[in-house]
Amino acid sequence: MEIPLREAIARLRLDEHSKIVRTWPFILGMSAALAKAQTTPVLSLEQAVEEALTRNQTLLAERSNIDIARAGQITARLRPNPVATVSGLTLNLLGATYSPDSPLGPNQFNFHVDLPIERSSKRQARIALAREETALAELSFRESLRQLIAEVYSAYIEVQLAQENLKLAEQTLDRFNQLVRINEARLAAGDLSEVELQRSRVALLQYSAAFEQAKLRLFEAKSRLALTLGRESAHLDTNFAVEPGFRDGPLGTTKQEAVALALNQRPDLLALRQALERNRVYLQLQLASARVDYSLGTEVSRQWAFGIAGNNLGFSLSVPLPVFNRNQGEIARAQREIEQAQRRLAAAELSVRTDVERAYQRCLSHQDLAQRVEQDLLGRARRVLEGTRYSYERGEASLVELLDAQRAFIDAVQIYNEARANYSRSLLELRSATAESIQGKP
Repeated sequence: MEIPLREAIARLRLDEHSKIVRTWPFILGMSAALAKAQTTPVLSLEQAVEEALTRNQTLLAERSNIDIARAGQITARLRPNPVATVSGLTLNLLGATYSPDSPLGPNQFNFHVDLPIERSSKRQARIALAREETALAELSFRESLRQLIAEVYSAYIEVQLAQENLKLAEQTLDRFNQLVRINEARLAAGDLSEVELQRSRVALLQYSAAFEQAKLRLFEAKSRLALTLGRESAHLDTNFAVEPGFRDGPLGTTKQEAVALALNQRPDLLALRQALERNRVYLQLQLASARVDYSLGTEVSRQWAFGIAGNNLGFSLSVPLPVFNRNQGEIARAQREIEQAQRRLAAAELSVRTDVERAYQRCLSHQDLAQRVEQDLLGRARRVLEGTRYSYERGEASLVELLDAQRAFIDAVQIYNEARANYSRSLLELRSATAESIQGKP
């Protein structure tokens, strides 16, 4: 006697329920797994960014450049050291004595001190150059900060996408596990052929493989995020989850406003402007270095012979003669570096403007695609799957039709997940392109 499909499903569920009641260790195991899942920490995007700022070794190394530049300010403020010289002349060390018959003079000791005197405000120019280089190091660090936050954004979204795809693979695997159990009951009741059961088992194996691949992709995405956060590679902690919802919502700004923000606060662009100012200060230093410095000296001498001794005092002034070297090479190089910095700045302004416009356009495109997929493709694929599954349970559709509907639904959900991830990614890319991501950051 044939058993109707719905009655077979009901009997199968009843049998499963009685098995679960009898197997209390299974319940304890499920409870332990649920407790473990509940203790898995959920990492928000803001927490990920803050962890990267405090633990990423590359960023910490870039921060050291600021301290190095500040140490250069100490060097720039220092004045030239005086030079002390001690000398002895006509000393009676080889047995010759001073006498009217000897050409040697009396023993003489000299103590000479030279004090360099800088001209043309060289010290002030060095201090100004050191300040410009410190400001340049700070802007370079902020650019490294912006790039690191952008990497965190990208890695975080990859984990979100991998989580969503794993969730889809797990749900699909659960459905086909139930389908195989139902088909086994139908085969036992004589309501299904052996070939149909084997087809469903083959499909189950395929979705099991897809589930394992989704788990691997999630692990790889978490590993990349953990490395970006600065966690040690030998002890990568991937026992965490990220917030499931993708960033969405309206842009909140116009293209012109976004471009204006980027031109005013992008640290890489500000660094090029600072480099131009630094080169101008460097030119002033080289022009000042072309002016010669004086060296003022004083000397105390002592002479003695035949029991008679005497001291004398002298002064000296040394002035280099700028006959050959007038610092022509450094002055010319500083002038060329100013021209180079101006061209680099012009190119960077165009590049920043283009980056922002592209990011803004990607936001619009991905937002439109996500909305159309959600409103049209995803709903249709879900209705087709539900209708085909209902028909299959009634015996009106084949397993092949069910598998086709399931694959179409999986493709639609993956496209939807990818569209949402791309829109979230483009929103964060726009935030990074306008440097809004580092506002308020150290």
